[in-house]
Amino acid sequence: MSTFDIIVLGSGPGGYVTAIRAAQLGFKTAIIEKESLGGVCLNWGCIPTKALLKSAQVFEYLKHAEDYGLKIKGADKDFDAVVKRSRGVADGMSKGVQFLMKKNKIEVIKGYGTLKPGKKVSVKAEDGSTTEYSANNIIIATGARSRELPSLPQDGKKIIGYRQAMTLDKQPKKMIVVGSGAIGIEFAYFYNSMGTEVTVVEYLPNIVPVEDEDVSKQLERSFKKAGVKIMTSAEVTSVDTSGSGVKATVKTAKGEKVLEADIVLSAVGIKTNIENIGLEDVGIATDRDKILVNDYYQTNIPGYFAIGDVTPGPALAHVASAEGILCVEKLAEMHVEPLDYGNIPGCTYCSPEIASVGLTEKQAREKGIEIKVGKFPFSASGKAKAAGAYEGFVKVIYDAKYGEWLGCHMIGAGVTDMIAEAVLGRKLETTGHEVLKAIHPHPTMSEAVMEATAAAYDEVIHL
Repeated sequence: MSTFDIIVLGSGPGGYVTAIRAAQLGFKTAIIEKESLGGVCLNWGCIPTKALLKSAQVFEYLKHAEDYGLKIKGADKDFDAVVKRSRGVADGMSKGVQFLMKKNKIEVIKGYGTLKPGKKVSVKAEDGSTTEYSANNIIIATGARSRELPSLPQDGKKIIGYRQAMTLDKQPKKMIVVGSGAIGIEFAYFYNSMGTEVTVVEYLPNIVPVEDEDVSKQLERSFKKAGVKIMTSAEVTSVDTSGSGVKATVKTAKGEKVLEADIVLSAVGIKTNIENIGLEDVGIATDRDKILVNDYYQTNIPGYFAIGDVTPGPALAHVASAEGILCVEKLAEMHVEPLDYGNIPGCTYCSPEIASVGLTEKQAREKGIEIKVGKFPFSASGKAKAAGAYEGFVKVIYDAKYGEWLGCHMIGAGVTDMIAEAVLGRKLETTGHEVLKAIHPHPTMSEAVMEATAAAYDEVIHL
């Protein structure tokens, strides 16, 4: 039996990053993966979707070339080529992870891993053979998949999840997207940009419901302007797939409506991959589809840890990576502090993009905090106007008494690259006055952070 210091089960952005950091710290490390290195994020999630969205963005530029004084005739898209490019990007990234495994001398074990008592993992290979491995520490990083609703059973053809949405054989003429979180909204933007007639159905009163209400309202305006149909406070109660397409029955406050389309994309959240991996055999405690862990990702059974989507924290790639690094650094007896889950940025890569961190205005007021709120619209930004991308704004929220940066909410071009300023500022306990007095370069999109802060303190110049 092969023995390791650390075995990582799953090679997504949680698992492979954990394995690399473990190897850097001198641990003899192995990683077990049943499909492709990089997991869902690199192969079917974060990375290939961004490739699709970039193609959509370029296509939109071509369609609006005359807005920039340019003339392009006959601009069209090749849906198959767009999908092929996305798969190529994903394959390249997965090969990059293979290189990192070799570079860091991490043993890659292909197969389906099942946890066993006594800090062991049984791995079933493709040929059906089973091998057992042991380790001083086993880290579970098996991630999650598309969640299915009873009213929306996915058949992979007419009712699909995000995985099928990335590799459709042909572009649908009409699509219904159920759920308006990041996954639903990104695909709604992509398919609408490609020319599909898209309807988004959201159960809650606002699309992108975890975002600040001002952001949700702005995105709804932008999407409707782009031709996306939005139905909020609505629920798909059943889908009829017996015909050539699909008929979805949608319950609304005004009664039931029947929507017809070629395909329904179910984007109603995720389901953790914790079944059939041996949790019950080992005695690892779970609650509401999540593995219970302490601040350093130790489960209730010594020697077994869990990170990423399978744990109660936010199901985001960058969170999984941070958790894995923290977990193995703690095992290496380094001085580490628990993650601050109140300072995790969230990004949605539609157009306009969305990025946020910290409290929304509503959350801050519900906590009874006296706040200063500032907004700066990109319509007043020289860089945004010059770029022809002036939809959206930056909104900042500060504690009125101490100047603490409570929240930052952005919607606009390139804001997913701008949000790190707010994350770092909050980490360093930066005050509103310090943000205001930190000189931001002009003309840039990022100076909208300074301008929004100036608005919060009644010192705004350009409004």
